[in-house]
Amino acid sequence: MQKVKLPLTVDPVRAAQKKLDYDGIIKTGLLERLAESASSVLSDANVTLSFDFDQRHMAYMRGHAEVDVMLTCQRCQEEFQHHYGVDFCYSPLLRPEEADEFPEAYEPAEVDENGEINLLQIIEDELILELPQVPMHDEADCPVSASGMSFGEIPVADERPNPFAVLKNLSKSNKE
Repeated sequence: MQKVKLPLTVDPVRAAQKKLDYDGIIKTGLLERLAESASSVLSDANVTLSFDFDQRHMAYMRGHAEVDVMLTCQRCQEEFQHHYGVDFCYSPLLRPEEADEFPEAYEPAEVDENGEINLLQIIEDELILELPQVPMHDEADCPVSASGMSFGEIPVADERPNPFAVLKNLSKSNKE
């Protein structure tokens, strides 16, 4: 099956009525916020989306996105390639006053004045949230070994003088 460019916005209710499935890509150039969060974006994001209704007749969008990014290892400060994917499930939030009663199974997706959701923003948000908080190579691949991460020695506590020893001597001299 050929991958196509995904639309930037979609009406989730109409898409659910048609039971649409998308298998497409988001071009690297459109993933600007992801590029700011990583060193660089190496590949287009591969995305699959399915629209349908649940038992309560709520429209929802289930999806999966994968991308390759370049990250900076926080252990050795060298860049490395990171491939990852994320699964997500959204339902349009048609009335903001119903946000408190929204089912836990879905993340709310805000709709614009035309009843459409911004696919690019949702998918990019999910990819950014899935980035590792502290990116690091696997220990086997990292040029810095665990022993190389030691930055000096901490003196043994017993060898330091007790700061309260002076007070002990003062209390003895007051008793005499």
